[in-house]
Amino acid sequence: MNSDNNIFASRRAGVLLNPTSLPGPMGNGDLGPEAYRFVDFLGEAGFGIWQLLPHGPTHDDCSPYQSLSVNAGNPLWISIDPLIASRWISPPTHPHTQTPGARLRKEQLQLAHRGFEYGARYADREDYDEFRARHTAWLDDYALFVALREEHSHRSWLDWPEGLRNREAAALKQARTRLTSSIEQACFEQFVFFRQWQNLKNYANEKGVLLFGDLPIYVSLDSVDVWAHRDQFDLDENGRPLAVAGVPPDYFSETGQRWGNPLFAWETMKEDGFRWWQERLRFSLELYDLVRIDHFRGLESYWSIPAESETAVDGEWIVAPGEQLFNALHQNLGKLPIVAEDLGVITDEVTHLRKQFGLPGMRVLQFAFDGSGDNPHLPHSHVRDCVVYTGTHDNDTTNSWFQQLDNTEQHRVKEYLGYPEEAMPWPLIRSALASVACTAIIPMQDLLGLGEGNRMNTPGTASGNWRWRFDWHEVPEDLAQRLRHQLHIYGRLPQSL
Repeated sequence: MNSDNNIFASRRAGVLLNPTSLPGPMGNGDLGPEAYRFVDFLGEAGFGIWQLLPHGPTHDDCSPYQSLSVNAGNPLWISIDPLIASRWISPPTHPHTQTPGARLRKEQLQLAHRGFEYGARYADREDYDEFRARHTAWLDDYALFVALREEHSHRSWLDWPEGLRNREAAALKQARTRLTSSIEQACFEQFVFFRQWQNLKNYANEKGVLLFGDLPIYVSLDSVDVWAHRDQFDLDENGRPLAVAGVPPDYFSETGQRWGNPLFAWETMKEDGFRWWQERLRFSLELYDLVRIDHFRGLESYWSIPAESETAVDGEWIVAPGEQLFNALHQNLGKLPIVAEDLGVITDEVTHLRKQFGLPGMRVLQFAFDGSGDNPHLPHSHVRDCVVYTGTHDNDTTNSWFQQLDNTEQHRVKEYLGYPEEAMPWPLIRSALASVACTAIIPMQDLLGLGEGNRMNTPGTASGNWRWRFDWHEVPEDLAQRLRHQLHIYGRLPQSL
């Protein structure tokens, strides 16, 4: 955890970019040289924050919000460059062949594990043993889980044989013996991931850049967390949800949103002092300097949908023990550098919970211009304890958003912002930086002035998301200097710069 428990006391600005969106040759960006180059860009421009999406291993849809584990790192984020430097593998003979990037990276990781076993230095072996011992509480279950998923053709644990599904001791013992090689591979990959992560975090912090993580409130049903901790979730005797998460019908959807995640067994969680949450937050704050909790309102009250319902219409609001949870977190973890995602319809009770524990909320400028003068996303309505965005990973780029507005709406935006001659997205970027909000975050797509076809995610769609990437040739040579000047004007340069 960052030692500065008053992160939100100073005006800062940051950039939203997932490492998978970095340039590189292997299907997706990673924690390698391009990530360090990006940190250099942030430092040169004067940004003090790099916001990322959740770091966990994903299902086939690549959504980082439906992860296989709340703790484990995504092996696809592992760079092969440090593995080559360690001489655990040789450079790929044809790094730009037609082999899919994910498969090529997996092959290289398997070769690296073999190279590590035969040729690792004593210090590396010591580091590996220390890593396994330190993280055994989650790593042992995770490694077995992914080995079993591979053995069962990536089917959900709910479809495994009964002994494995119910974690019977004899079945698990046999599996650990049978799948030793796959388990060791999974442990090695996590060791490499977190070594690369820590090196990158150290580099970023030395450059004055804080890492800003994202914590999905719910976990995937098909995850090691539910398989290994069934008592912490609202499930029947077979492990299937009794009710699932979502949000009710609203202006955007007549049937609401049925996410399908299992709900928490809050009464059980209260009995052990919210240990599952405490361990989750403690680990997240080792990885990040500050963290956003997605769908924060679900910690005050949550929309419970009967599992058999096909839509969210038949759900009901149920009060959650958010105050008790945060009291326990504060008692054990101290002051929390947490941002509460409080978008959408937010009640007074949710706002009270957020303010009670000193957590900044969020404002999104693309949501501001509905013609109402009291819209909370309008800059004149901002408050200091919030983080302002031009748009988030769920929004279109600012240029594309603006182009899709009709003439009346575009005029309203221009009139309010007061930059009639300046092309989008810069008026919105300026407005975010000028805001009284303690922190301003700009997606990389907006800094590059990108338009249609460059969004990260379209909510409610199941394919084509999470794959956007940029290239350095898209970055103007003077962009860092231009941004640094803007950050200086609006008082958002880190104090050490």
